[in-house]
Amino acid sequence: MAAKKKTGKKKNTFETNLSELEQLVERLEQGDLPLEQALKEFEQGIQLARECQSALKKAEQTVEILLKKHAEAAPEPYSLEHGAEDNNQDD
Repeated sequence: MAAKKKTGKKKNTFETNLSELEQLVERLEQGDLPLEQALKEFEQGIQLARECQSALKKAEQTVEILLKKHAEAAPEPYSLEHGAEDNNQDD
């Protein structure tokens, strides 16, 4: 299976990235890839891991912001595309 090249700025979801990372790790653990391919897969894995870490950090920051707003506040809709700043909208 060939490694996918990302050409655009479209980001995958956290779940998609995590799934791809898990599949990549399985291929690397099998140990039957040529060295060059294994290095490419490893590099892609590092990128996917960083994207997952970034998404988790954003989610954690959002939770902290929501909890600081009001300790008893009702949940608010949130979209990672808009960022935490957009949660201050008046409905």
